[in-house]
Amino acid sequence: MDRFATLQQALRSAPPHALARVVTEELRGRYGAGRVELRMVDYGMTSLQSVDGQTADAEPVSVHDSPQGRAFGSQQPFTVQQPDGGAVVHLPVTLRGDRLGTLSVGLPSAADPDGMLPALQQVCEALGHEILVAERDTDVFLLARRVSRLTLAAEMQWQLLPGRTCVRDEFEVGAHLEPAYAIHGDSFDWEASERYLTLAVTNGMGEGIEAALLTNLATNALRNARRAGLDLAGQATLADQAVYAQYRGAAYVSVLLLRFELSTGRVAVVDAGSPKMWRIRGRDVAAVPFDHQLPLGMFEDTVYVEESFTVQSGDRLLIGSDGVYDTPLGPAGEASPGREREKYGERALARSLPGHRLLPAGLVPAAVLRELANYRGEAPLQDDALVMCVDWHGSPTSPG
Repeated sequence: MDRFATLQQALRSAPPHALARVVTEELRGRYGAGRVELRMVDYGMTSLQSVDGQTADAEPVSVHDSPQGRAFGSQQPFTVQQPDGGAVVHLPVTLRGDRLGTLSVGLPSAADPDGMLPALQQVCEALGHEILVAERDTDVFLLARRVSRLTLAAEMQWQLLPGRTCVRDEFEVGAHLEPAYAIHGDSFDWEASERYLTLAVTNGMGEGIEAALLTNLATNALRNARRAGLDLAGQATLADQAVYAQYRGAAYVSVLLLRFELSTGRVAVVDAGSPKMWRIRGRDVAAVPFDHQLPLGMFEDTVYVEESFTVQSGDRLLIGSDGVYDTPLGPAGEASPGREREKYGERALARSLPGHRLLPAGLVPAAVLRELANYRGEAPLQDDALVMCVDWHGSPTSPG
């Protein structure tokens, strides 16, 4: 059995909380590594947190201006030469495009960092897979994602999410929520099968636990309908019935549903509420309007109808909740005549999107939310802000 297979077996056999220790022992025994440090990205996507039990005094490092952050952002190894002739290699830990964190490995002066990169990247790949499995049985990796305590509503919402990035040959999708530690009712979901990519951006009315419970009900109703084989309109109808049966019209959920046919680029849509979408095609940025239908659970026996459009290879779609496009200009920008309360979605959002064209879809939501923070200035967010970005590459087996 080769060394990589031995490591995989060791990770699978280890207690869930001990994965970092297993990797550390392997790298020290095989390469003579000194420092070995696993970090997880926090919920706000602003810092990389040391996993508990490795380096007790390790401080968080910034995603934006640290060697670990450089590896995380570029998704490429980043090597820092040391004064003693050794090197520290920082590597991204990623699973199917979902950026989990970084692994830093200190190598002695006799080592060849460049020659070791393929093996170290294999270690990171194996570690990423095992972290995902381990999170079912231990809180170690979830706790490492936290800069501060989550509210109970935020805890419920984060446990509902599928991840923050998903990558396949046909597409890349990424999404992010703010404020990360005190979420109200915004959420997102996705599922990729052999034929379809299905997306949902939801916004349950209300705040706190009530909004989180409502969004949980709607999301699981949509998943139940999807897994029963219903089309997009059927999914909306079943979820609408579930919400109405529980709340009798006193609470409702806004949702934008999209289902991409991977072989053709045809997209079915049900727009039942507040999330909005923009399309970036080449240098053109345009809002994509749909027929607004009733939010889920507002009335009994609502009938939903699908619309459709087609994406082209190279298209980028950006979806934002009302907490994004309805955020007004902050006090610092109120000097411009006529713009005192201009909302971010009126002009500023569309103007900003071409500037993110070189970023991968997984990093665009956080970039948009940083610009939103600058736009509103010191004014706090009045609602959840959710951004989802979809890059469409097209089917590798079909032209166009």
